[in-house]
Amino acid sequence: MEIKDYLKRDLEKIIEPYLFIGKVIIIYGARRVGKTTLCEQLLLKYSEKDEAFKKGAYSFEDRDSPYRYINCDYIVNRQALEVQDKTLLKAFIGNAKFIVIDEAQRVENIGLTLKIIVDAFPEIQIIATGSSSFDLSNKINEPLTGRAFQFMLYPLSLQEIYSKKTLQQIDIELETYLRYGLYPYIYNKGEGLVRKELLNIVNNYLYKDILEFDQIKNSKMLLNLLKLLALQVGNQVSYNELATSLGINVLTVRKYIDLLEKCFVIFTLHSYSKNPRKEISKSVKIYFYDTGIRNALIESFNPMDIRTDIGALWENFCIAERLKYNSSNERYVNSYFWRTYTQKEIDYIEEHSGTLEGYEFKWRNMDKEYKPPKTFLESYPEASVKKIDKNNYQNFLINI
Repeated sequence: MEIKDYLKRDLEKIIEPYLFIGKVIIIYGARRVGKTTLCEQLLLKYSEKDEAFKKGAYSFEDRDSPYRYINCDYIVNRQALEVQDKTLLKAFIGNAKFIVIDEAQRVENIGLTLKIIVDAFPEIQIIATGSSSFDLSNKINEPLTGRAFQFMLYPLSLQEIYSKKTLQQIDIELETYLRYGLYPYIYNKGEGLVRKELLNIVNNYLYKDILEFDQIKNSKMLLNLLKLLALQVGNQVSYNELATSLGINVLTVRKYIDLLEKCFVIFTLHSYSKNPRKEISKSVKIYFYDTGIRNALIESFNPMDIRTDIGALWENFCIAERLKYNSSNERYVNSYFWRTYTQKEIDYIEEHSGTLEGYEFKWRNMDKEYKPPKTFLESYPEASVKKIDKNNYQNFLINI
């Protein structure tokens, strides 16, 4: 059984081998990327084997259900899970053998609660989800040492879409993905609805966790920071320039960027360097996990042929999709960009298994052959560099 219109997530097959071996599963991810739907699908899959459940004797919300979905947005559920007493916790859990605790970061001392449950009742499988890592990880990591596996859920990927569509269809819809991104709720929806939903996410969900954290209330400043970062995609980020533009100090800029990373809005690439005298070694570039969110921040959903930022947009899209690709295929790499003081650069570098692979992203497929910077090849003779454009992106971003 599957949830209607459910597009199977790659994380589902990655998680399944870790179920029912006495460990808690932690799923991180931004708001609206589909964590709840993924967990409901896993509950459905396992509850199908239960005859009473199949006959409608229970629902996921029933207290006596063997398959429980617990929403921690509800205060009554938070209060029940904040009691660090195994007898009371067992009374709340009842006969459940598979439990999803959604928005677990809302529960005070959730790590200690989960430790008590997994130690006392190792036969019970718990999946806890959180839309921000800074709060959930601080409350979970130490109490759950050796008792949990952590996973990250991203917006939809091209690889996941490939399970439902042909490569030709993906190619036709590529520009739509760049303009509107790949949040599950907006996927395959009409243009008007998509724009409204993206603006809704930006205005109401994007940094909600940050505003609730550490009594941070300056939502206007956060939005202005995000807009500046959206306009600087593909360029090196200067914290000093951001601070000057926003009228705040550099430490505050760094703090807010760190929090935005921990809410899975943006991610950072650091520069790769083995020769700091010639190569920039301390700079960063910042990208968005979803290009639709990035475009919504600057309110630009223009078609590709009239955009002035298509190069930066294509670079952001390819790097974010590659991050999803590596995660889905369990490829563990170190990711960087490379640039010299004389402005020679490579957009993206992966270091893994003793190899160094560079990639340059070009939206328009120029007839002339791409030539990597001579300086890079001289410095790293064993490295390879490849251009990624509209003709070959599928092999780079989809496990075909």
